[in-house]
Amino acid sequence: MALKGFVVAFIMIAAASPVSATTPDRDPTMGAPAAGPDARYCMRIEITGSRLEEVKCWTREKWAEEEVDVDKEWADEGVRVIA
Repeated sequence: MALKGFVVAFIMIAAASPVSATTPDRDPTMGAPAAGPDARYCMRIEITGSRLEEVKCWTREKWAEEEVDVDKEWADEGVRVIA
């Protein structure tokens, strides 16, 4: 019985731990990482009416055509850079 109580208490502590619920903080003042002109910047995009998160990987030029400032949006939506 004591073991069961210990396990339940441990699970509750682990679930409430801030380590399990946090993501790495991103600095909103920093832009996207520097890369070459052919590098693709992968960012999350919102699709109206969908709950699924979609990630698109485009060059800076393509993002600019879509009227997205990569440096401005990177802190919130950036995922990775493919060089």
